[in-house]
Amino acid sequence: MPPVQTAGAVATLLSVAIISYFFCKTVQQKSSSRKKELQKRRNGVVGAIGNTPLIRINSLSEATGCEILGKAEFLNPGGSVKDRVAVKIIEEALESGALAEGGVVTEGSAGSSAISLATVAPAYGCRCHVVIPDDAALEKAQILEALGATIERVRPVSITHRDHFVNIARRRALEASELTSTTRKENQIDANDSSQINGHSVNEEKQNMKFPSECKGGFFADQFENLANFRSHYEGTGPEIWEQTSGKLDAFIAAAGTGGTVAGVSQFLKDKNSNIKCFLIDPPGSGLYNKVTRGVMYTREEAEGRRLKNPFDTITEGIGINRLTENFKLAKLDGAFRGTDMEAVEMSRYLLKNDGLFIGSSSAMNCVGAVRVAKALGPGHTIVTILCDSGMRHLSKFHNADYLSEHGLTPSANGLEFLGLS
Repeated sequence: MPPVQTAGAVATLLSVAIISYFFCKTVQQKSSSRKKELQKRRNGVVGAIGNTPLIRINSLSEATGCEILGKAEFLNPGGSVKDRVAVKIIEEALESGALAEGGVVTEGSAGSSAISLATVAPAYGCRCHVVIPDDAALEKAQILEALGATIERVRPVSITHRDHFVNIARRRALEASELTSTTRKENQIDANDSSQINGHSVNEEKQNMKFPSECKGGFFADQFENLANFRSHYEGTGPEIWEQTSGKLDAFIAAAGTGGTVAGVSQFLKDKNSNIKCFLIDPPGSGLYNKVTRGVMYTREEAEGRRLKNPFDTITEGIGINRLTENFKLAKLDGAFRGTDMEAVEMSRYLLKNDGLFIGSSSAMNCVGAVRVAKALGPGHTIVTILCDSGMRHLSKFHNADYLSEHGLTPSANGLEFLGLS
């Protein structure tokens, strides 16, 4: 009898092994097929993303005695550094099966990330649904509409509120997926559905928007917490900077919104050479400066509950935050500097006048940071920063004289005296 049992056990193990072999082979074939399809996509507009020039900012270099270089990310097809993130997020989602061709990518964004997703998504056969705060520059919403994205404009509230634009975007992805799983003919989620997200059931959400009946599910890009953001810069932007400088740089500085850029680039550069100094430049009201320099997010005077706006006061867009994202946690920083709105405005006008660079608010703040680092390190150093986007999508606010006048931000400097340089 025992031999019979042994034979049966062997037969069972053999059957399991055979089944496992064919299952793994099928998975590998599907994965290989997905990768081949993604490679074909890269032959189009996606292939033009990245490998942006690293340009010398002549006026700042001559004024500081340092080589100040800017990564011209505004030359990406979608017009910003966020193109890299959009590609990485979508490709990883498609490879994992979390997103299917014909699906809807949702995101809560102040503008640039949404524009990049709306630019890239069609190249992968997907649609884009964006939830945007209604105080973002009007032209960003206009660009999104022109790109074919579905747009929801909502009032700005704290990230802890269920109707923060990011949290709404998360729910929209769930709704699209639930619509696909229940019926492809209905445009609303079944009222009895009890799926949970962010602590709220889907049937609590009264939908005023509709997804197309052919929708093949939803995927929340989650740029703040999705580490594909970090990887896009650790694997792309960082190595490009290293190669373009032949490894001969002394410092890197950038502001943080999601934290993906400063984290990915700083960690890559530190891994290559631990002597490279990496810094954060932080706009008014953001808590990251305090976190980096003091280990706490707020001072007593800066607690979010005492702020006037939502939740920080700055005209710069896409940078500054009052929480630690999973992406920012990976940053390797040696210190941080603060920048002001006035400095960013003055810097943008100075660079336009002296270098022909027409840049947006976050790019201007990064250049303020580059000068701060140059002053701290002294002449003879090479400093790299990011020129995130151009001024083209900032015409209604940051580059609007009337808007700036209303906020007491009319530029008046003739040189770099606003940063203590002649």
